[in-house]
Amino acid sequence: MEFLVYSADKPDSLHIRQSAREAHLNWLKAPSEVKLLVAGPWLDDDDIMRGSLLIVEADNKNTVLNWLSNDPYRAAGLTASVEVKAYKWVIGKP
Repeated sequence: MEFLVYSADKPDSLHIRQSAREAHLNWLKAPSEVKLLVAGPWLDDDDIMRGSLLIVEADNKNTVLNWLSNDPYRAAGLTASVEVKAYKWVIGKP
């Protein structure tokens, strides 16, 4: 099953994102029970990273939530909110 993960950063936290970014990217690339399909930051109107958008594949939502609990961005205190929603990829799936 596929899931959409949408997270928003805390205000004025770009420095946290930048300092934890390498660890976050390494965590995303590491083998796990969650398969990463798409990942990238979303940008504000000034092209500044303000959050993340992921599309992942996992057995269920709890698996995704458990996986997200180990995100270095979360450990660094970057994340203000996270939404995880079931997702049905209809057009453009590789």
